[in-house]
Amino acid sequence: MVKISSQMLKGTLENAILMIIGQGETYGYALLEQLADAGFGAIPEGTVYPLLLKLQRNGLVHAVRHASATGPDRKYYRLTPQGAAQLDEFLPQWRQLQTAMGKLIASREKGSQHG
Repeated sequence: MVKISSQMLKGTLENAILMIIGQGETYGYALLEQLADAGFGAIPEGTVYPLLLKLQRNGLVHAVRHASATGPDRKYYRLTPQGAAQLDEFLPQWRQLQTAMGKLIASREKGSQHG
């Protein structure tokens, strides 16, 4: 698997986290696993937890502590209406960007077959 550059992740990680939380309440470690399973690779905890705090401060996610059977309480995150609205705004923009990049990549690949 190709390692995604941190610069490229900066623009997408926040919304990726919102998408995962939007699928249902989750906690930090489970979120890290879901990001890895989705193909983001091993995102450091030191990247994700500050982002979760930022999302919480900005009113995009709400956190609640739940008791854990295996250790200390866990902080579970769920999407707020503001967070859902941000995703509704992000998704069409992402699709447009994905389409545009797809065209450029296809053009590059087509050009490299002739060079």
